[in-house]
Amino acid sequence: MKKGILRPGHVQIRVLDMAEALQHYVDLVGLVETHRDRQGRVYLKGWAEVERFSVVLVESDSPGMDFMGFKVIDEASLLQLTEDLIAYGCQIEHIPAGELDFCGRRVRFQGPSQHWFELYTDKEYTGRWGVSAVAPNPWPMGLKGMGVQRFDHCQLHTGDLHLTVKLFTEVLGFYVTEQVLNDAGEHVAAFMSLSYKAHDIAFIGDGKFGRFHHASFLLETWESLLKAADMISMTDTSLDLGPTRHGITHGQTIYFFDPSGNRTEVFCGGDCHYPDQKPIIWHEKDLGKAIFFHSRVLNERFLTVLT
Repeated sequence: MKKGILRPGHVQIRVLDMAEALQHYVDLVGLVETHRDRQGRVYLKGWAEVERFSVVLVESDSPGMDFMGFKVIDEASLLQLTEDLIAYGCQIEHIPAGELDFCGRRVRFQGPSQHWFELYTDKEYTGRWGVSAVAPNPWPMGLKGMGVQRFDHCQLHTGDLHLTVKLFTEVLGFYVTEQVLNDAGEHVAAFMSLSYKAHDIAFIGDGKFGRFHHASFLLETWESLLKAADMISMTDTSLDLGPTRHGITHGQTIYFFDPSGNRTEVFCGGDCHYPDQKPIIWHEKDLGKAIFFHSRVLNERFLTVLT
């Protein structure tokens, strides 16, 4: 049931060296730098995104994700969601407008997965980068690297998948599109959406609370994904896996690492889902095929390297 959350809005990622991180996220991945604030944080966006930023990089002594934010349709919905979260038992923080430049007030909470999430309604609307709002070109000139279109989703790991899914479905209004079940019929992984997308967030229940697996960015076509793979090799970037196809979502994918060890995904294609569809089921014994449909094998690094 819809609760007023529209989509993923932003993610803040910790990096060890900002200059190296910008070579990865701007020069290679192709995000556009839109701002640097007084705290030294760097704000980025995909060219097709209409708000000021969707990725915030912050220099730190450890890699990982600080928080993931979701855009809420209006203030009334934000107030209701805040009440619902408190009633559910979540710890709430009220972050004032301007703590992130160009962003209004945010309501931050910690879920059962021990990750921090936040909700907001206001962020500066800048429009798509490099193309007009009237009779726009299909893509802008001057894109760097892979030229990703948007920040799409995150995959996170937790030790309490059941309660995490309950929070996101019953309180926040997500629905499960695909799930991996063990022999006892219990969730091993859950992919959840707010709209027609294959997923807006994914959780893996492997006992590792609060861990970050990857942030994912959208490319347009299989050909652009192959070009991205060429760029990964041309720059000697650390490759995890791909290009290949997922079984879950059926999207085409590449995974690789930023210089701090955070995993990045670029992908294209994939299934559409609607809230009236029942979740697609995969079984744990078929997990290799579910994640990497062609090789049908999961490498140890993909399962264990988290930040």
